[in-house]
Amino acid sequence: MKTLLSALMILVLISCSSVRVNHDYDKETKFSQYKTYNYYADMNTGLSELDTKRFLDALDNQLFQQGYKLAKEPDFFIDVSSKEYEEGPKSSFGIGLGGTERHVGGGVSIGVPVGQSNINRQITVDFVDENKKQLFWQAVSESTFKHNETPESRETIFKAIVVKMLSEFPPKP
Repeated sequence: MKTLLSALMILVLISCSSVRVNHDYDKETKFSQYKTYNYYADMNTGLSELDTKRFLDALDNQLFQQGYKLAKEPDFFIDVSSKEYEEGPKSSFGIGLGGTERHVGGGVSIGVPVGQSNINRQITVDFVDENKKQLFWQAVSESTFKHNETPESRETIFKAIVVKMLSEFPPKP
């Protein structure tokens, strides 16, 4: 029952959230050759240690559900990186002043931002074939981020992001 409730929460979060994901891949890759994975040892995720654990746990869980296994000598490696950036307010209003005298015009306009700016987080997941030394699949997510989220909320958010990121892995032929 708990798993069903968790899955339902993730689906609601995905449908209501503003998580945007872009996927890219090497069209020459035979994705059926990949069954096992691991992470780069020197990976710098840009997340806190706790958020890194939450994100990687969500990634492991989703990959396991898709039939992939974590291995010491994997078929491919995963690199995760992220960055935060501030997005300015989307709304503004203008104040204008103008005048004319004998067909000569002039004016001044000032745009004033309305509302608060948002903090967004971009997370990039790269799948790399080390034997070929090549990136073969990538997903980049962008979503709003709040520093004051509870640990439970962060876990749910990361699960939703990972589900959306891996929704097109492997790509359909």
